[in-house]
Amino acid sequence: MGRKRIRDIRNEELIEATIVAAHRYGYHSVTMTEIARVAGASAASISYYFGSKNGLMEATMLHLLRKLQALLLKSFRTANSPEERLYAILNANFDDSLFTVEQCSIWMQFWASAPYSPELSRLHRINRGRVRSHFRAELGQLFPPAEAELARHALQSYMDGVWLEAAQSSKPLDAKSARRSAKGVADLLLQNRR
Repeated sequence: MGRKRIRDIRNEELIEATIVAAHRYGYHSVTMTEIARVAGASAASISYYFGSKNGLMEATMLHLLRKLQALLLKSFRTANSPEERLYAILNANFDDSLFTVEQCSIWMQFWASAPYSPELSRLHRINRGRVRSHFRAELGQLFPPAEAELARHALQSYMDGVWLEAAQSSKPLDAKSARRSAKGVADLLLQNRR
């Protein structure tokens, strides 16, 4: 792997500042100046790298989606059965590096904004499609078709609910506990197979 360019490092810093600022001030309310203040940069530098607030928000969402995908691929490397791959999906979604109040907050704000933005709507469809596909691939090997779809819906709804609750937390999240609880939900579903 090559060294990161200064531009890439700066982009990551601005994206991380965007996550913090959007959580603090709200996705629609946060200004480029507030993001720049959190980043220790100027609003002009954000415009230089991303063009606009919308460009920065889209880049932030892409960053989070790539992060989730990388975590999922890493989790899959050691999973050797449908059950293990199912747990890998859950573990990636509740990884310590992703499951933070700030990231859950901006993720929820993005999804709430997706119906009003073609770019975010496209990213939302891609993400939902990936999650649905990953769950279906594993659950389809563990359940009859109708039950597999019901289990997928239950697990996705569970994850969304936990993330929504996490986005509103006033204290740091316990990702390890979240992974354990998600595994418990999956285990309940698996135990009740026909």
